[in-house]
Amino acid sequence: MGQIINRKNISEFVENLHKAGKTVVTTNGCFDILHVGHVRYLQKSKSFGDYLMVLLNSDKSVKSIKGDDRPINNEMDRAELLCALNCVDFVVLFDESSPANLLDEIKSDVYTKGADYTMETLPERDIMIKNGTKVEFIDFVQGKSTTNIINKINSKE
Repeated sequence: MGQIINRKNISEFVENLHKAGKTVVTTNGCFDILHVGHVRYLQKSKSFGDYLMVLLNSDKSVKSIKGDDRPINNEMDRAELLCALNCVDFVVLFDESSPANLLDEIKSDVYTKGADYTMETLPERDIMIKNGTKVEFIDFVQGKSTTNIINKINSKE
């Protein structure tokens, strides 16, 4: 079972994993209503290293990106659900709209992102290059998204 890590000591925490010879993979997202697309994405992310660390948008961050009616599930519920997945080792919350600063602190070995991005369009590109982080792009599961789930629920009302 994964654990929620405090951001305050994150760089030291990851440095200790690296000293132990472990490969750290990071990814990020809101993971508001967990679905099979999320699970497959996280399983694939974990396959690139020893530890998977999910950088989770806080409630404040989700609202700034997706609007006042989101998130559906609060940050601690979302973090607990992620920690319950076998493939997730650590969850770290962040308040900013982008995980860029946190990624710069962590300096992971691998960073995964959805295949709707490329290296040219990746917002975190400069930090990945600066820290020598390998980037892996993962295909989405067609038709599986939190927005689709919300729309389906709303259409039944």
